[in-house]
Amino acid sequence: MPLSPIQPAGEVPPSSAPRQLRLPLDPLLTLAVLGLAVCSAVTLHASTRKLVRGDPAYFSSRQTIYLIVGVIAMLIVSRIDYAMLRRWRNGIYVALILSILAVLGLGHSAEGATRAIKLPLFSFQASELGKVLLIVALAALLVDRARELRRRDTTIRVVVAALIPAMLVIVQPDLGSGLVYMTIAYMMLFVAGTSWKQLSALAALVVISATFVLVAAPAAGLHVLKPYQVQRLTAFLNPSTNPQKQGWQQQESKIAIGSGQKTGRGDRSSQTTEGFVPESQTDFVFADVGERYGFVGAGLVLALYALLISRTLRILVMAKDLFGSLIAAGIAAMLMFQVFVNVGMTIGIMPITGVTLPLMSYGGSSVVATMVSVGLLQSIYVRARASAASKGRVPRF
Repeated sequence: MPLSPIQPAGEVPPSSAPRQLRLPLDPLLTLAVLGLAVCSAVTLHASTRKLVRGDPAYFSSRQTIYLIVGVIAMLIVSRIDYAMLRRWRNGIYVALILSILAVLGLGHSAEGATRAIKLPLFSFQASELGKVLLIVALAALLVDRARELRRRDTTIRVVVAALIPAMLVIVQPDLGSGLVYMTIAYMMLFVAGTSWKQLSALAALVVISATFVLVAAPAAGLHVLKPYQVQRLTAFLNPSTNPQKQGWQQQESKIAIGSGQKTGRGDRSSQTTEGFVPESQTDFVFADVGERYGFVGAGLVLALYALLISRTLRILVMAKDLFGSLIAAGIAAMLMFQVFVNVGMTIGIMPITGVTLPLMSYGGSSVVATMVSVGLLQSIYVRARASAASKGRVPRF
């Protein structure tokens, strides 16, 4: 389009701005999400054929359905103006608490834990969707107190707002999700500009609490966590001490990943396909990847996560307002913590906490909740581009 005589050189005419929005969704973020979805479906199809008698495609077919539903949810959420969610802060937080309480009251028990409500087609795990609800609620709370972000009472309110649902899911017991909730709150406080003094005090409080729960309390006869949880949290420090019990799962996972070497064992895989690594389709799916596809496959999955997280951080920076930046910060914290802890526990550098690998682990609640969070990121991205275009700038994101 030629420039008019009165239009300064170098400016983009406002009428051409909509042309910059032909690809409204972040293409790299979308690539990372779809790449992980394909990796999940392929891995589960190849590795779980012997786990369910009579239906070798049980896990892979259901996971594919979850992924399709998740992509649809992502597209729907991406079309919603995320700014509207700020007005629903109280309702979102109430929904978060009530959903977790509903699981405690109505959920079915499996292996000593009550973490989900059994529905006709799937099991609803409120703690997974609760991560996204908590992010939105805390972002709105921080924006409402934008003039008081460095005050101590603001930090206390945010910590308490995150601690209540965290303690409720820990009671289920779901220690992993509880840790994710607190990590989200800490990251959002950091991005909001909370003083280093307060952040350091929170970090020290975490260390003191962990020492009390894992060491002091059991020595005094108090058991804040269940015995098996304490054993899992401490066994990774020296798994060879009792390799047939607490350290067995982690030891077998390390053997599986190591046996994959450069390009993997393919259909000769045995550690994960024969059940030597329990929960290889959920918490230990990365062991599946490592054994079957080796360093190449594991590197591809980690590269896709790096792309996903880098785009999330990029959206954090480019968001047009504080609310969008805080939502992106919470999602970034959720993704980084889950990926680091899950991969870390499969290779023996982190304790087993039951944290799933986003978009890779089998499970409808986890997949859909992660896709919803990606939809929020896409919504922030689209509106940031539109805001830049409306100001006559070429949105290079």
